[in-house]
Amino acid sequence: MKLLVAVDFSDSSRKVLDYVKDLAKAVSGKIWLLHVAEPDPDFVGYEVGPSEVRDAVARRFHQEHQQLQQLSQELRSKGSACEALLIQGPTVKTILREIEKLSVDMVVLGSHGKGLLRHILVGSTSEGVLQKSSIPVLVVPTHSRTS
Repeated sequence: MKLLVAVDFSDSSRKVLDYVKDLAKAVSGKIWLLHVAEPDPDFVGYEVGPSEVRDAVARRFHQEHQQLQQLSQELRSKGSACEALLIQGPTVKTILREIEKLSVDMVVLGSHGKGLLRHILVGSTSEGVLQKSSIPVLVVPTHSRTS
């Protein structure tokens, strides 16, 4: 089974990875670890513009790449087949495109549970993928439960 696991380097990502390493072992799965980097390619940092902006974007992408490689190595060291992907673009569209491109069997995401206002203003990656995915989507709740 091929699993696409989306991570954003938050505390939620760690909880998702803890869950998915056990899942991958149970189903003899391969993990594609995906981090979608922002901004979009048409961001001013990729045009002719201040070198400070381009340098800041390049530093951030380099740091994200290192974090992603570290997470991937951790999974491999625990016996999981894992490849890391850092792709730039709109988050939901990029995840959906990679689902098709990699022919994965399931996508695994975390649910931050950030509240109604943030959901209205920013939207929800997990909801966007759930609505448009043609394959099963496993949403791992990562927020604290309030009673």
